[in-house]
Amino acid sequence: MVFGFFEKHFEATDIPDQTGKVVIVTGGNTGIGYETCLHLAEHNATIYMAARTESRAMAAMQKIKEKNPNAKVHWLKMDLMDLSSVKDAAEEFVKRETRLDVLVNNAGIMGCPYELSKDGIDVQFQTNHLGHYLFTRLLQPVLTSTSRLPDTSVRVVNVSSMAHKMANSSMKFDTFENVNQQYASTWLRYGQSKLSNILFTKALTKRWGNEKIFVNTLHPGVINSELGRGPAASYGRVVSWFYDVLGSITLINTYQGSLTQLYCAASKEIEEKNYRGQYFIPYAKHSQPTALAQDEKLADNLWELSEKILVEKGFLKA
Repeated sequence: MVFGFFEKHFEATDIPDQTGKVVIVTGGNTGIGYETCLHLAEHNATIYMAARTESRAMAAMQKIKEKNPNAKVHWLKMDLMDLSSVKDAAEEFVKRETRLDVLVNNAGIMGCPYELSKDGIDVQFQTNHLGHYLFTRLLQPVLTSTSRLPDTSVRVVNVSSMAHKMANSSMKFDTFENVNQQYASTWLRYGQSKLSNILFTKALTKRWGNEKIFVNTLHPGVINSELGRGPAASYGRVVSWFYDVLGSITLINTYQGSLTQLYCAASKEIEEKNYRGQYFIPYAKHSQPTALAQDEKLADNLWELSEKILVEKGFLKA
């Protein structure tokens, strides 16, 4: 995973000036989300760090401002495990801003034990897919209106994973019961959620094809980050030890892990090459996901089911 880093590739220093641009990064207080906030702020974007815990967001924002005293970075309270919080965050943002140039759906959990959120949904599916689906749909009007302004290049970046390969053809997006089942393994649920990120990207691209909104997805790499908490909770001290002791040796760091989503969020190449609904791998390389992840019918099924769930729960209008 690390050897490609020694090749010439996109770096944070290649980000063009972001003056005037407004950015939301979910999970921006830690890991590759923090790096994304840091480097876009260094290039003059106004950043909204969507995070659950105020103290952790404030500490992360302070670190950014210590490195760049002129950084424009704000906390946006949002808990992806609570759909009401997601709706409140979207409403709060549009009260505060009239434009949104970049939405990075970065936050995620991995390999967690089976658990239902307060909304009655598997926490991996809700955190990694459905919460971001709702957030993006609620922000659609401001994304669209921004894309119609002069000299804009609006981006939606959905952070997936090579773990989408863990999903298999038995996974159906036809009923709530199917996506919400426990499955035999936490990794199958994780694979389902990461497959959903790619299918959501395809579905958004299909529906926003006439807008100047570039929606793409990516595998950021296998990263030494807080994502290790999920497997540790599922499998105990052995996995926790692997991440704590071996992670710094065998996994890429968070800066390296942020580069592919920074490329999707800010590189001029995305528009120049008209990358829409595409999948990228480290470092900023165009690639192809599995055949399952390219299934347009499956993408439509996921869209329709996500809409149905959120309409029935009162978060979207029919």
